Amino acid sequence: MDNSNTFKPVPFDPAAEAKRQIGANPAFAAAWHAQAEEFAALDALLQARQRAGLTQAQVAQRMGVKQSALARVESSLVSHTHAPSLTTLRKYADALGCRLEIKLIPA
Repeated sequence: MDNSNTFKPVPFDPAAEAKRQIGANPAFAAAWHAQAEEFAALDALLQARQRAGLTQAQVAQRMGVKQSALARVESSLVSHTHAPSLTTLRKYADALGCRLEIKLIPA
């Protein structure tokens, strides 16, 4: 039996690769750090939805919007195509049984 065509996945660790690129490539590091707040905000939304055990469709239904609209909210934080309003973020938090909290941290 010829195993030369057998699928052999290549391990990939995105966090390790990002760390490597940040250390090796100043332009990548600058771009990464410029996006840090957006990545953190998106991560907070996605983690809260995961903790609640809800799909986008379920959250959208609770918010009274279409699933595609909710997908745009979640993706907008990193695409910069739209900044969700505080009202939208509050509705998102309410749909997850959470409270929205915004903090200003001294630089």
